[in-house]
Amino acid sequence: MTATVPTPREPLPGTAAPALSLEGVTLTYPDGDRRLTALDAVSLDVAPGELVAVAGPSGSGKSSLLAVAATLLRPDSGRVAVGGRDTARMSDGDRTALRRERIGIVFQQANLLPSLTAEEQLLAVTHLRGGRVREARGRAAGLLESVGLDAAKRRRRPHRLSGGERQRVNIARALFGGPSVLLVDEPTSALDHERGERVVELLAEVTRRHRTATVLVTHDRALLGRADRVLVMRDGRLTEG
Repeated sequence: MTATVPTPREPLPGTAAPALSLEGVTLTYPDGDRRLTALDAVSLDVAPGELVAVAGPSGSGKSSLLAVAATLLRPDSGRVAVGGRDTARMSDGDRTALRRERIGIVFQQANLLPSLTAEEQLLAVTHLRGGRVREARGRAAGLLESVGLDAAKRRRRPHRLSGGERQRVNIARALFGGPSVLLVDEPTSALDHERGERVVELLAEVTRRHRTATVLVTHDRALLGRADRVLVMRDGRLTEG
C-alpha cells in the first residue's frame, strides 16, 4: 500500500540540502503470524533551522518514526540520510558515532541523574565521550543559561527543579554535543498546558538559534502553533496536517 506523503518544503535560505531526509521508509514488526506495518512508505525532509511537528494518536507510528530517524531501528525499505549521508551504508559503529555527533534526542521523561546538578548532567555527557570536563564547564553553563536556567538553578539537583525546568535541562543536554538533528518525543506529556507551551516555544527558539533540523512528535495539537510545518501520522502514513 502506497501512502500519501507531504511535499517537502523548500530548504531555508542558505541551506544546500536537508539535514534529515527519509525517503519511502517502511518499517514492520512481527505480530503473531503476520507483520504489523508501523511506517508505510514515509518520506520527510527537514532543513536546518526548521521545526517540523508530527501529530497523531498513540500507536500511529510517531515513536517508530523517531527511532528510524535516530538510526536506532533499520527500516525494511527506504532511505534515511543525516547530513546527506545514507545511514544504510554505514557499519553499526559508524551509526553509533553518527548518533553521538549529529543527533540529539529529547526524551518524553527527562531521566536526569538524581545525584547530579543541572550543570553536571551536561558535563557527564562530556565525560562519557572522553572529553575534557574542565574545558566543557563554561559551555555547559552558557547552554543552560540560554534555555532559561540561571546560576542558582544550574547548581540544583533534579528534585529541586520544577518539571518544566527539568525538561529544559533535558533539552540542553540533547544540544550539548552540537547536533544537526534534534528529535523530540512528547516533551510536554508530564507538564500542564502553560508549561508545555513554554517548552515548545523554547524548542522553536533553540531550533533557529542552533540551526538544528528538529522533529517534534506530540498527540497535543494545541501546542503546534510555533512549528514551521505540522504533519499528521495515521496508521503509519505521514500526511499534511
